[in-house]
Amino acid sequence: MKIIAIGRNYAEHIEELKNERPSAPVVFLKPDTALLKNNAPFYHPDFSEIIHHEVELVLKISKEGKHIQKKFAHRYFEEIGIGIDFTARDLQDKCKTKGLPWEIAKAFNGSAPIGDFLEVSSFKDLNDINFHLLINGLEKQKGNTAMMLFDFGTIIEYVSKFFTLKKGDLIYTGTPAGVGKVNIGDRLEAFIEDKKLLDFEVK
Repeated sequence: MKIIAIGRNYAEHIEELKNERPSAPVVFLKPDTALLKNNAPFYHPDFSEIIHHEVELVLKISKEGKHIQKKFAHRYFEEIGIGIDFTARDLQDKCKTKGLPWEIAKAFNGSAPIGDFLEVSSFKDLNDINFHLLINGLEKQKGNTAMMLFDFGTIIEYVSKFFTLKKGDLIYTGTPAGVGKVNIGDRLEAFIEDKKLLDFEVK
């Protein structure tokens, strides 16, 4: 399986990082070794002093496809979950300044915690899904799919032009505003609507 992640998909997050608003989805990949399952703790790496949390809704691909038209995109995922796209912001900034790729800042071991999933059929409207992140009991990020620049269908149509999607692949769909540094000892809890689907500690 592979992890496909979408960057700069919420306007307020683009503004907080002073990035340019994209005309098409910004896509990057994480290896399967980035995945952190079963609420396992995240061990803060020693190569970065600024690890940022980015809470995101995650699509689980249910069947193989490529060059998928937007109108058929809903046929390719049956579950929506929540995860964290951890980012070594200090490393990313250094790479970006030099015009270098920044996989080391996004794709490192354990950088993609993943929570439980909900059936698509449990949602009334995929364009109106609320989600949020608590750190040590305090709300740090809150988003709604209505705020996305590129909706689920657009994302699947776009990425499937370049990558064949396979059953079990995960698509992290972007983070809302409010990203920030995590510290050893922090407890992260992520919710879709009122359902807690991810709960782990930073060690």
